[in-house]
Amino acid sequence: MPQPALLAHDLVRSLGGRRVLDGVCLTASPGHRIGLIGENGVGKSTLLRLLAGVDEPDAGTVSRPDGLGFLHQELPFDTRSTIASVLDEALREAREDLAELERLSEELARVPEGDPGHRGLLDAYGRRLERAQDRESWDADRRAALVLEGLGLGSLGHDRTLRSLSGGQRGRLALAALLVRRPPALLLDEPTNHLDDGAAAFLEEQLRGLAGAVVLASHDRAFLDAVCTDLVDLDPAVDGPVRYGGNYSAYLGEKRAERERWERRYAEERQEVEELRHSAGVTARRVAPDRGPRDNEKMGYGHRAGRVQSQISRRVRNATRRLEELERTRVAEPPRPLRFAAGELAARAEEGPCPLVSLRDVRVAGRLALDDLEVAPADRLLVTGGNGAGKSTLLAVLAGDLPAEGEVHRRSGLTVGLLAQDTAFERLDRTARETYELSVGPERAEKVPLGSLGLMQEADLGKPVGHLSVGQRRRLALALLVARPPQLLLLDEPTNHLSPRLCDELEEALGTPGRGAIVVASHDRWLRRRWQGRELRLEGDLGRREKARR
Repeated sequence: MPQPALLAHDLVRSLGGRRVLDGVCLTASPGHRIGLIGENGVGKSTLLRLLAGVDEPDAGTVSRPDGLGFLHQELPFDTRSTIASVLDEALREAREDLAELERLSEELARVPEGDPGHRGLLDAYGRRLERAQDRESWDADRRAALVLEGLGLGSLGHDRTLRSLSGGQRGRLALAALLVRRPPALLLDEPTNHLDDGAAAFLEEQLRGLAGAVVLASHDRAFLDAVCTDLVDLDPAVDGPVRYGGNYSAYLGEKRAERERWERRYAEERQEVEELRHSAGVTARRVAPDRGPRDNEKMGYGHRAGRVQSQISRRVRNATRRLEELERTRVAEPPRPLRFAAGELAARAEEGPCPLVSLRDVRVAGRLALDDLEVAPADRLLVTGGNGAGKSTLLAVLAGDLPAEGEVHRRSGLTVGLLAQDTAFERLDRTARETYELSVGPERAEKVPLGSLGLMQEADLGKPVGHLSVGQRRRLALALLVARPPQLLLLDEPTNHLSPRLCDELEEALGTPGRGAIVVASHDRWLRRRWQGRELRLEGDLGRREKARR
């Protein structure tokens, strides 16, 4: 049975008085895996919600296959539910297929071929058989075990409640339930945020094997490169959102060339407008109808005057018509792209014989076991390891936010800043600019305005924090840290929820030798490939392996 396409036509959606999507069209055919990319706030999550039917457009239509799957930020289950109940729901359709096939088989065995009802039963059996084959219903229970193992959940008891799971584990369970169900179309919003290398590779393999359409929004450049057959860039463009064939690497080259073409066309049209205005204005005044002949024109003036005036008038009319046409059709000025413009990410600490922080035989029960670690004043340290290895726990210990057994020594007067994975603000009604000014103080806010950091568009600075996207809030949290750089900057998964372009720029800033110390915990494969400093790999509770790379 051919899988149906997912279709969107002329979608319009405004949020908070701003038009987020304006006439977006999308066709996601079976077998295509479409990545949505663009700056934070351009409407990636909004488009997914409209495609899923979770939100309604102000205008436009969506045609979606029955049973479409959408990766929600939170599981649609009570926290008292168990893993077993989530899996039962994911397997429900497959089990219904098998039960219905068995029932129809029994009916067909009882009804003779010549009976009038036999043909109807045979047709129903054929339709259900095709559906079961599409869902691979016979293999569903085995697939469930493989998916749980592949996403790092295989060791969890099925009697565990959702309440007892971490946020990352709940997110992976929601993803597992969708992969087990194998819906005819799948919508995913940042699916790799809580996945380690093995789980990300497993997800890539699973998505490449799906027969239906997949539409996903992701900041993960390695994931986009490995999975996508097409990319849709929602950033402003001459003719609206642009669809590119190919993966992320192919997109990068085409995007650069497209931006250059847009800038060149805008510059050429702007120059032509100026020349036409000059031709239609200055030239007409210079050869005015009531201007008398100069002395050297008096001979033959009357003979030539009419002809010259006619030529000039025609030239002025042509210039005026072309100017009016160009004013109607000229391309808009390319919006100035954000450019991460923070200076030093971490401030200089006084040199001395002692490190900024030293840890000896540090233990956090069930979460971290570390024999020793020293962070020097200008250190660049990348902390890696699988989910549950203790990366976030280590950063919390370094920040002084989490007590631990063992020896923890911090230099007196040390300033520390932590960008946590979960960005939370106390007052969601305050604007981004107000939040920034209250946090860093009026003098610092005047010296380093929020808009100067290249993290947020000017139009978003006056929005209440509660109206910002997850990625925009993360940018704001980062701005609060780099506006007043600490001596020790701790970044927990800093590329989560950020656009690919900003990830590139942030990585460049992290790789630049600086005066202060920076410790980064990340599963981002692109960031890790480019890292030039030390690396500390945590191997769960049993130990760790550290290596330095130059």
